Amino acid sequence: MFFPLSKLIYFVITPSNFFILIGLVGCVLMFGGWTPRLGRGLALLGFAGLFLGGLLPLSTWIALPLENRFPRFADDGAPVTGIIVLGGAVETQTTLARGQLSVNDAGERQIAFADLARRYPQARLLFSGGSGLLGTDGTSEAEIVSRFADTLGLPRTRLILEDRSRNTHENARFSADLIKPVAGERWLLVTSAWHMPRAMGCFRQAGFDVTAYPVDYRTMGWSDAWKLKSFASDGLLVLDLVVKEWIGLIVYRLTGYTDAVLPASAPSTD
Repeated sequence: MFFPLSKLIYFVITPSNFFILIGLVGCVLMFGGWTPRLGRGLALLGFAGLFLGGLLPLSTWIALPLENRFPRFADDGAPVTGIIVLGGAVETQTTLARGQLSVNDAGERQIAFADLARRYPQARLLFSGGSGLLGTDGTSEAEIVSRFADTLGLPRTRLILEDRSRNTHENARFSADLIKPVAGERWLLVTSAWHMPRAMGCFRQAGFDVTAYPVDYRTMGWSDAWKLKSFASDGLLVLDLVVKEWIGLIVYRLTGYTDAVLPASAPSTD
């Protein structure tokens, strides 16, 4: 019950929506003649929020602790038992409507899936992703991946599909139930770098020991920390994304889905 609540909270307090709403309320109060002083203050606050979140590197500062939490995977030659890719990149409705595979700005997850399948020809391939639509039986991402396996260059004979999960907690739990991992196996977990801490925390809580394979970075690293954005929309897009992720991390810690607010490379010993 808590994860849908976190989505509702995020929808209400999405930074870009919030700043726009504050600015609109301010304009109404100011030009409506009711409380012009308060209206001016709110309009200024809304504009300042859009400026800070859109053009200044505020989104970068909030994203970097997430993206840098787990290092890039370095192949040390140890055998890879399997590869797990989490859903979130496939646009199911657009794919069905247009008849061709459509991915969003997290499409690097699918690119990495195809690349790793080629690099590790003996590894098992698990895709975890349901419909993500609460209360409905929409087409799952796993089904779309199965339909377009040839487009992605994925061998169907190696594909394992988990199509029930609606969130990261269920990704981990259902994947563990399906795979029944054995100690000593090496499974690579592929998801966006900003999402990796929450995903790793969930898999640990599910008793599934995985190795992080982060993709889909939204920053270049600390070199971005003092750079202005070229377009306000770019900064606001990342800001909305990482604020949602921080909300998810807090909610998941409160519900016990992870063992830390910000899971790290080494499991928490608290």
